[in-house]
Amino acid sequence: MARGKTLRVLIVDDEALARQRLEDLLRHQDNVEIVGMADNGEAAIAAIRTLKPDLVFLDVQMPGATGIDVIRTIGTQDMPATVFVTAYDQYALKAFDLAAIDYLVKPFDDERFEQAFARARRLIELEEVDRLSEQLLAVLQGSGGAPAAQAVAAGTTSPAGKPEYLERIAVETRGQVRVVPVGDIEYITASGPYAELHANGRAHVIRERMQMLEERLDPARFFRIHRSAIVRLDQIETLLRDPGGDYGVKLRSGVQLSVSRNRVEQLERWMGLAT
Repeated sequence: MARGKTLRVLIVDDEALARQRLEDLLRHQDNVEIVGMADNGEAAIAAIRTLKPDLVFLDVQMPGATGIDVIRTIGTQDMPATVFVTAYDQYALKAFDLAAIDYLVKPFDDERFEQAFARARRLIELEEVDRLSEQLLAVLQGSGGAPAAQAVAAGTTSPAGKPEYLERIAVETRGQVRVVPVGDIEYITASGPYAELHANGRAHVIRERMQMLEERLDPARFFRIHRSAIVRLDQIETLLRDPGGDYGVKLRSGVQLSVSRNRVEQLERWMGLAT
């Protein structure tokens, strides 16, 4: 899609107020045409096939056919760029796992909408939607979230089938993209739907799930000590234990982080404290 070309958008949501909110927000965007609205999955399928929009804002949970059902029915190769909309985080995360461009958790504010819409427009202009469709197809064809399917979706498998771990992470701030070398990262913490990379005394926020980061970082260098924390192993200075039975680690920088009890034994083995 050429830059400046009118973006054809379809809104799908079973709630009238939700459709109205998206319509109002889209009316303030340049070069946008709302080609239709649908209030259920079956109507969405028909609208996508007939109207052929560039972008769909698609509710995940709807009576009858869900947003996921819509994608399965249309087929990943024919599915337009998609931003999922949901009132439930668990569905938002599942939707994002399926390689959607982005997702909005209700109630979302204007700024969050702007972020999702800008990302969608950028990827459409860069013609990156086909790549997302390939990732989506790999996940949908995987059996029960098999590791191979997850690897393809995460982009962590080389043509030879060998894992390729991240060496750098792009961070977008105020319209500028900065590259953070993985070797500079001391630890990573979760912050809602975002992750914070802590490197060289600075925190960089990215929209990425901890699970995805854990899968894409070299396990010989990084370890997830808690559902909300990943550390670079060579930064661990001390394993902490308090009288109440809780565990933590102290890093070389002096930062202390909690360790989940179910991860202590594996961490102790790495530190040579367990046999």
